[in-house]
Amino acid sequence: MASTQIVRTQLQLVFQTGTDEEGKAVLKNKNFNNIKITATPDQLYAVANAVVPLQEWTLQEIERNDTSIVMA
Repeated sequence: MASTQIVRTQLQLVFQTGTDEEGKAVLKNKNFNNIKITATPDQLYAVANAVVPLQEWTLQEIERNDTSIVMA
């Protein structure tokens, strides 16, 4: 039976930087690498809330991106 193991975690903040000619949101990502794989959702949320006031754009979304390996 195969299993997975998380080897890398990234915190991604998605900001709206404006709108295009059609009125659709223009988004920009800010990525933070080397996040501890044991970080809880509450911890990531706290970090995001500490960083957001330093940005000039409106926060749209907070994402956690995990990279895993599949092992036999």
